[in-house]
Amino acid sequence: MDAKAVGFIGLGNMGFWMAINLAKKLPVNSKVHVFDIVQTLVDDICAKHPESIIGCSSPKDVADKSDIIITMLPEGKHVKAVYIGPNGICSSDIGQKLLIDCSTIDTASFLEVKDHVTKVFPCASFYDAPVSGGVIGAERGTIAFFLGCAEDNSKDIQELRELFSLMGNKVIPCGGPSLGIAAKLSNNYLSGIIGIAASEAMDMGMKSGLDPRVLAQVYAAGTAQNTICDRFNPVPGIYPDAPSSNGYQNGFKVHLMKKDISLALDMARRVGSTNVLGSVGLQTYTEASEDERCKDLDSRVVFRYLGGNENWQPDNKNEN
Repeated sequence: MDAKAVGFIGLGNMGFWMAINLAKKLPVNSKVHVFDIVQTLVDDICAKHPESIIGCSSPKDVADKSDIIITMLPEGKHVKAVYIGPNGICSSDIGQKLLIDCSTIDTASFLEVKDHVTKVFPCASFYDAPVSGGVIGAERGTIAFFLGCAEDNSKDIQELRELFSLMGNKVIPCGGPSLGIAAKLSNNYLSGIIGIAASEAMDMGMKSGLDPRVLAQVYAAGTAQNTICDRFNPVPGIYPDAPSSNGYQNGFKVHLMKKDISLALDMARRVGSTNVLGSVGLQTYTEASEDERCKDLDSRVVFRYLGGNENWQPDNKNEN
């Protein structure tokens, strides 16, 4: 890529590391202009890369100074506020700029913002590109982007691929506008349900006398193999880098999984899809997100919520 001024709004668990990777990998003389409502996050990231990351006072300030603007926000209401609210991105003259929303939100909110951008700034480009891969992936630069445009249907596809390669290792064009979000909601629905199933399966095997490390090997070798058990195992001590092995910190928070499953179920109802497990999954994450032992922790803390034994290691005599 040529030297660019890139804006990044939303420095949460994922966005912080995505912006850090941009600062590290963009061409020399590029600048990353950042904003978050939590000023300490802005101060922290600017201190880490004072030469290339510049703090801004508002979304409009970011847009004024940037050629490309990326947003990574929790919910649809935040995306609407950042883009079309007072002092938002659309308060700036965004002309022919490239706008990318990496948030996982409802498709209706995205399309509302896109319609506004298209109406007011017809030459600007606005894409949905939610990401997957967790905080570990964001930090390591291995996340995947689900891009809401077709492979052969975007004048910006090459620039988008180059930009995303600085933060991740995979780009999947999913079709037209909002289909990246639809893909992500489908992905997170499946991931959330697997998180519950993995917790239950590990728990029943452990209570039957199996070493959880053996169980993990069994799942990896058999038809139950899945990424959650392989890299995000809900049982502490199975995968060292998993949030569970670090007090369920720095992962995809349980209240966000509740939000995404709720959004996925709304989408399913709109398109007429039947979801047998969805209501139970939503109830489980809702209750876990309100449990004092689990709230604000990684979503795989459902293992704790369901009564799993986190302290299995001191009692385990078998070394496998």
